[in-house]
Amino acid sequence: MAPNGRSRNRDGRAALLRLPKSEMIASAVAGIRRPQRQEAALLKHEPFGRLGRAGRSAPGAVTPLERWLGWAVPAMPHERAAALWSFAYFFMLLAGYYVLRPLRDQMGIAGGVKALPWMFTATFVTLLVMQPIYGVLVAKLSRARFIAIVYHFFAANLALFWLLLTLGVAPVVVARVFFVWVSVFSLFAVAVFWSFMADLFDSEQGKRLFGFIGAGGTAGSLLGPVITIGLSAPLGPVNLLIAAIVLLELAVFCVHRLERASDARQGPRPEPSRVGGSAFAGLAEFFGSPYLLGVGAWVSLLSFGATILYLQQANIVAATVHGADAQTRIFASIDLAVGLLTLATQVFATGQLLNRFGAGVAAGALPAVYVVGFAALALTPSLIVVVVIQIAQRWMNFAIANPARQVFFTVVTREEKYKAKNFIDVVVYRGSDAFYGWMFGSLEALGLKIATIALCAIPVAAGWLVLSSALGRTQVRRAAREVEAAAPGDWA
Repeated sequence: MAPNGRSRNRDGRAALLRLPKSEMIASAVAGIRRPQRQEAALLKHEPFGRLGRAGRSAPGAVTPLERWLGWAVPAMPHERAAALWSFAYFFMLLAGYYVLRPLRDQMGIAGGVKALPWMFTATFVTLLVMQPIYGVLVAKLSRARFIAIVYHFFAANLALFWLLLTLGVAPVVVARVFFVWVSVFSLFAVAVFWSFMADLFDSEQGKRLFGFIGAGGTAGSLLGPVITIGLSAPLGPVNLLIAAIVLLELAVFCVHRLERASDARQGPRPEPSRVGGSAFAGLAEFFGSPYLLGVGAWVSLLSFGATILYLQQANIVAATVHGADAQTRIFASIDLAVGLLTLATQVFATGQLLNRFGAGVAAGALPAVYVVGFAALALTPSLIVVVVIQIAQRWMNFAIANPARQVFFTVVTREEKYKAKNFIDVVVYRGSDAFYGWMFGSLEALGLKIATIALCAIPVAAGWLVLSSALGRTQVRRAAREVEAAAPGDWA
């Protein structure tokens, strides 16, 4: 009689332990594929192999659908369900947000263009207030409960906005509050998602899977505007909130399914009942960890590059393109190009690039784009240059650098993943937006032109590139320590 799955797993672990320890750790950390030796030993004993090879122990058992999934999803068979539900979760989440974003922009105009700076400030203040509330939820509730509560809360808010807007209650005030609310939602909802991913997958898995999972969000960001365009006329803009509520609740459904499928590390991982700690632990963890401070500086510099380029783009477009329709077409063309390039890269290249070059090099690709882009703007501050740079940096950010940034968080503690990470992604990022926006205005007030500001930004982007490399090396060392510490307990 053939041995059962548990016996085969023990044999496979024994085979792994016969390998040199340094080779075992290097393979686990760098994600290096060794088909001739290491993988052959694994496939001989384990009931699963590399992606697309599952079922070879039973000839003819692999269906066409399984073969297609093996090609399309960069996951091992035991990870595939979790990867697909993660893809669906992010798809629903960003589809809902991109249904709301055009409505938010319209509400911003309805609330008064001159009030926009104050609405940005209100967004930052709201985030500061919500941070300890979020910390309490994380400390007191299990992962499955607090993630569902966060999204149900946002869905209930949308229902209230729909009621107020339908009844015409204080339309200007409601429009301003809605603008702030959507800005807060976009940061918190996505931060919660990536905290969950960093908790669910380890460093090696993140390098393989985060690109594919991110493609779910990109696909959702393409569907959201299609829903808005197709339904805004027959249903009316306000009723689009109902579509967003449905998508958000579908995201909650995906969370529950993902919890059931979360056997991403060769079997079910027991989850502690709650993360624990205090509501303000994220702040202490952030300032107490040089590694997290480095990641926070990386995120702040991400805001620096995006804010400076966005404001340069706004100035150039306003000076060279006249008419709201023409300006809208340019911005829509940028969004479309970024979405298509990002989706193709995430599906076909992100995982391979992260596996081959590591998170540090992948994260450094974005500041490298900014170094070249700011240099080009310093030489030729024209419309075509700023549009090309905007497409290139957003593409590189969404497709390569953002998955790499999420890999940075796979080697921190569980509490840091949910608290310090949320503080970095929400408070540090939005606070940096406000600071660099005021800084750009101050430089303009001093008489600096777009080309000069771009020239001044080059050394900052170069420093960001150096920081990316340093964070990548630290992430590899931390991942190696995790594998070395887990090896005796996991494979004994």
